[in-house]
Amino acid sequence: MGETTEKYPIPEIRKDGRISTLYVKGEPFFALSGEIHNSSASSLDYMEEHVWKQVEDMHLNSLIVPLYWESIEPEEGQYDFTLPDGLIRQARKHKMHLIFLWFGLWKNAESFYVPGWMKRDSEKYWRVQTALGETINTISPLCRDAVEKDAKAFAAVMAHIREVDADESTVIVMQVENEIGLLNTACDYSPRAREAFAKEIPEEMAKLYGARGDWKSAFGDDAEEYFMAYHFAKAVEQITDAGRKEYPLPCYANAWLRQYPWYAGSYPSGGPVCEVHKIWKMAAPSLFTLAPDIYVPYVANAMDEYSYEGNPLFVPEVRKDAVTASYALYAFGKHNAICYSPFGIEDLALPPEAIDRPPMEVMAALNIDPSAFEIRGSKEYLGRVYQLIDEMKPLYMKYRGSEHLKAYVRKSDTDFGIYFRFKNYDVSVAYAPKMPEKPLAAGMIYELSEDQFLIVGMRSTFTFRAKESDGKKVNYVKVQEGEIKNGEWLPGRILNGDEQMSLKCGDMAECLYVELYKY
Repeated sequence: MGETTEKYPIPEIRKDGRISTLYVKGEPFFALSGEIHNSSASSLDYMEEHVWKQVEDMHLNSLIVPLYWESIEPEEGQYDFTLPDGLIRQARKHKMHLIFLWFGLWKNAESFYVPGWMKRDSEKYWRVQTALGETINTISPLCRDAVEKDAKAFAAVMAHIREVDADESTVIVMQVENEIGLLNTACDYSPRAREAFAKEIPEEMAKLYGARGDWKSAFGDDAEEYFMAYHFAKAVEQITDAGRKEYPLPCYANAWLRQYPWYAGSYPSGGPVCEVHKIWKMAAPSLFTLAPDIYVPYVANAMDEYSYEGNPLFVPEVRKDAVTASYALYAFGKHNAICYSPFGIEDLALPPEAIDRPPMEVMAALNIDPSAFEIRGSKEYLGRVYQLIDEMKPLYMKYRGSEHLKAYVRKSDTDFGIYFRFKNYDVSVAYAPKMPEKPLAAGMIYELSEDQFLIVGMRSTFTFRAKESDGKKVNYVKVQEGEIKNGEWLPGRILNGDEQMSLKCGDMAECLYVELYKY
């Protein structure tokens, strides 16, 4: 690598206190994003006609876009960067940043996007076998030749991005592989994998778990998934490290969630689900986070689970129906998210009847909630939330992570509300019933001072209360609707009439300023 002349520091994850934050061009950046369909980026003409036009008025500041190994290295050792170069030019034209997905050895638990020359040589680049001896379309992470080729290609991609983009920082984050793991088998049972499985566990695993012996004697029923998690994570680390040595952009891996029926192989075994984060964190330290892809009805619960100290919340794929706007508010307000990104974002501009949904049997097999593909109203609801998050950025930066900002979302059919305690007042939030094609109750409440609050919310009713020990009632000095622009409150109507009988936010996210007194 030669000397660099970046105008700004390259994108990086910094700590603001205890909060991990993405910085782009030296400034905090919250990725209000959307992930496009898997094949959309394979044609620059298609991107211009069917993607960029569709997303231009959704208040996105970034787009999550695949890069395909098969397109970049069509002939072994010969790289073609036409596609990434074109995507970077298009993003700049449309004033957007890019998060690239490296579709390398593994995509959705299979090896779809490896180059043709690798697909044809199944002796050298050998595949996983099930316990019954069936070969599946997944190259084994124990295949060193394959991992080395992927690492070399990823390094070439990162070096090229640095060459063409280091001064601009159009590309801000990289995802390494996609939904890694094994489907329909818990483990690789090929002869070479069986041999490794029968050996003493690696010393780093022995130290991590205080265990000894071969994989089965050390880990019992979890042995197969732990074995695959270790080898997938080690492979991803080799690939990621090779790329970051060329251009150290923040890198992450994403997970197909562990879900019903809960056994390894019903979801991709060895992928970075929470149950094996301990292994992934140890074996793949070059990743700044392990991210959930969320299509289940309990989105908030998944975000709660994947957001913890040392694993900042990054949501690269999530359902795109109307409720996604509510979850976006919760992701940033509650968990200081780095990124939020509904999948198939270009669909939101289409008529609902034009949406291509997976067959019901496929959705059932993959545990996908069919309502995740209902887009009526999604564009407007999500665009409004993204607009508000962008405009409240200075205010959000001031209050996030403190006791003066509370966030909520309705989590289930039996979740009717929440009760927050602030310094001088408490507030009871009642949730509107769940309705088809509507967002869920969600919001943020800022305590601006002991008596002043700013509410950004939807489908919620608010009741302020004095502390029980005060022995007083509460009323309003002022209730005012308005907007937030660059962190500043722009007042609208004063709602001191009948509107005070019920303080609420409607379907579309809105802002209310509340000033209280006691008597």
